[in-house]
Amino acid sequence: MPPKIMVTGAAGQIGSELVTALRKKYGDRNILATDKAVTRSQVSAGVLEQLDVMHLSSVERAIRTHEIDTVYHLAAVLSAAGEANPDLAWDVNMDGLKNILDASARHGVRRIFWPSSIGVFGPDAPKTRAPQDAALNPTTMYGVTKVAGELLCAYYSGRHGLDVRSVRFPGLISSEAKPGGGTTDYAVEIFYSALQTGRYTCFLTEGTVLPMMYMPDALRAAISLMEADPAKVRLHTGYNIAAMSFSAGELASEIKKHVPDFSVTYAPDSRQAIADSWPKSIDDSAARRDWGWKESYDLPAMAADMLSKLGEKLGLKQKTFNASGGPGRRKR
Repeated sequence: MPPKIMVTGAAGQIGSELVTALRKKYGDRNILATDKAVTRSQVSAGVLEQLDVMHLSSVERAIRTHEIDTVYHLAAVLSAAGEANPDLAWDVNMDGLKNILDASARHGVRRIFWPSSIGVFGPDAPKTRAPQDAALNPTTMYGVTKVAGELLCAYYSGRHGLDVRSVRFPGLISSEAKPGGGTTDYAVEIFYSALQTGRYTCFLTEGTVLPMMYMPDALRAAISLMEADPAKVRLHTGYNIAAMSFSAGELASEIKKHVPDFSVTYAPDSRQAIADSWPKSIDDSAARRDWGWKESYDLPAMAADMLSKLGEKLGLKQKTFNASGGPGRRKR
């Protein structure tokens, strides 16, 4: 029997693509897509329902009504948006997670995925290959909620026997959904600007290096972890996972290989301090060892695929690209 899955935050950057991937894998009828404000245009065809994770009774009703046994809880306020409204970030990220955990414990949900983030790290973590067990002293409310959320998930796993699984996502790059308030948003915005205007003003410095991941890898990581043998999932906090690290300038240079006239200026704002507090790369050996994590996309392959997909999405002709451009090969 396929799982009966509920996805919260289904209209977000991860959720909108995850719902499609899950429906392809398990069937439309087995996936309930929910969000506080979601429309049919934001998610693929299938069961759709508006749901505010801040209301415990509504979460419980959705789980009971649709006989949910698996939850991907993605509803959250991201890093930059969280600094603009710390109270909202705490309420949504913590109370929403606790409501999901409480409802799951009461109504027989067997497995939960909740995304943590590199936002758990603070300035005292190693800048290169930050280890799984690095000190977690974030300087943002988003990071605070992710650290507290990891601990809460581990608590419910031990106290209530919930099978909660999590990864610490790096910055995510998607060709489908626009960014929603994160510090790594520049790495998506820059592609739109390259194709639409040929110019971009980056809110981070040219040399700012951060861990990043292309969305197809992120989706595969989440689903692979959820399908892993429970005996192999040793952590119920958040697994470090990695794919690539690059600077804002390196990404711009890669894009210019396909769009030669593209120009970038750098005007760092308040998000620079957040980026500076995070590692440049992380050590994900635990995820590779425990459940076989391995990325597929590196920087050249990601950039080529993004430009190709966005060009088609925006209705641009292939001549927009340099003759050497086009889809790249995946990293094997």
